[in-house]
Amino acid sequence: MKLGIVGLPNVGKSTLFNAITNAGAQSANYPFCTIEPNIGVVAVPDKRLDKLAEMYAPEKFTPATIEFVDIAGLVKGASKGEGLGNKFLANIREVDAIVHVVRCFENDDIVHVEGSIDPARDIETINIELILSDLEVLERRIEKIKKMLKADKKYQAELDFFERVKMALDRGESARSVDCSEEEAELLASVALLTNKPIIYAANMSENDFKLGLEGNKFLSVVERIAAKESAKVLPISAQIESEISELDAEEKKLFLADMGLAESGLDRLITACYELLGLISFLTAGKPEVRAWTITKGTKAPQAAGKIHTDFERGFIRAEVVAFDDLISCGSMASAKEKGLVRSEGKDYVMKDGDVVLFRFNV
Repeated sequence: MKLGIVGLPNVGKSTLFNAITNAGAQSANYPFCTIEPNIGVVAVPDKRLDKLAEMYAPEKFTPATIEFVDIAGLVKGASKGEGLGNKFLANIREVDAIVHVVRCFENDDIVHVEGSIDPARDIETINIELILSDLEVLERRIEKIKKMLKADKKYQAELDFFERVKMALDRGESARSVDCSEEEAELLASVALLTNKPIIYAANMSENDFKLGLEGNKFLSVVERIAAKESAKVLPISAQIESEISELDAEEKKLFLADMGLAESGLDRLITACYELLGLISFLTAGKPEVRAWTITKGTKAPQAAGKIHTDFERGFIRAEVVAFDDLISCGSMASAKEKGLVRSEGKDYVMKDGDVVLFRFNV
């Protein structure tokens, strides 16, 4: 999974990126300090994998990972090349989902590129640039379809659909807000529009807001209203807190979070939100050589899940030996789970479930 972190300059974007990836992206109090997109790979926390590691004492431990791309601050006119806009917009096209960091804190020591704190205006600024960029891409696609239509009338439905999407963009609405049939959704996905990507608004708040309670932040409700209209997610987060957490060891982190009244870090909450947003789950493989988590889309069938490990596994798929994680842990071993009849033999039509512990049988 690849996530692009975007936002206006000085909203806490690179501070958040530094904290969650420890990748050391430069953070400074002026626009364009991040000249190239910084990339950091983060292990997905999974307590189930930790339990399996205790059970098997494996030679290798491999969690699922997420790639974060910190994309330099966008400004008005980015779609026309203002700042370093076009280059940054190209970087966003390559990600699976967008984490849009919105400044929801006041601090006179940190300048705002627009001179004041206004989440609605900031979100609109970024969205307009993404829409303008999408319009250019979509207009080129429409022109291409019109040429094909002269030779074959079957492209009429495709043209009608894309012109409907263009009308939505012209109204300032995102591509993801357009009602689509399953077939139209596939067409839309083929164009790689920025505003069709799933989005999480990361409402960056002060440490004080988390101590006093989120309801005290007057900007959060503004972001929530905007997100509700777009069917987007909102994640209240504090880059300041995440920065402090990133310096702590595991035990200190637990104490710090407990003191703040938080059950888990912002990174953990962000990962959970992204999995939900993209409809992802994990299945697990376990043995002495390796304990590993594999990320798949909800609804994936056993052969395709096997193909995530190796294409030969999918090509020569025979069956999947599956046990639910909770059943395996309660039994204490795979042998005990088999004795109790909890290890199932599943065929090609089996739809994988989150937390399945699997051994694939194949023959090539």
